[in-house]
Amino acid sequence: MSGKFVVSLSCAKNDTDKATVAFVIANAAVASDKETVVFLSIEGTRLSQQGYADDIHEEGFAPLKDLIANFAAAGGTIYVCSPCFKKRGLDEDNLVPGAKIVGGAKLVEFMGDGAPSVSY
Repeated sequence: MSGKFVVSLSCAKNDTDKATVAFVIANAAVASDKETVVFLSIEGTRLSQQGYADDIHEEGFAPLKDLIANFAAAGGTIYVCSPCFKKRGLDEDNLVPGAKIVGGAKLVEFMGDGAPSVSY
């Protein structure tokens, strides 16, 4: 069984419920001693920017900015799809802690030994 886990997230403010639940699951995975990556693609790449998630707070959940910060502080890694990031003109100097801009090959490498994944 793989000690790795991937949460793939393609939403941001276009579906704040999915964005929030994705980071809830990611926090659960990293708290379960899984080497965990959140892969942000398409609109999800906007969550890589400091301040973007500050006003996202789904009822019944912690604020998204706290979920993201807690995930990074616990050792989670956030991969940000490079082409999606560039297409949206986002700022490399404004990344949240734990975020890295990567190509798809980096995700494939991480998942190479059979890491399970969920998608939102």
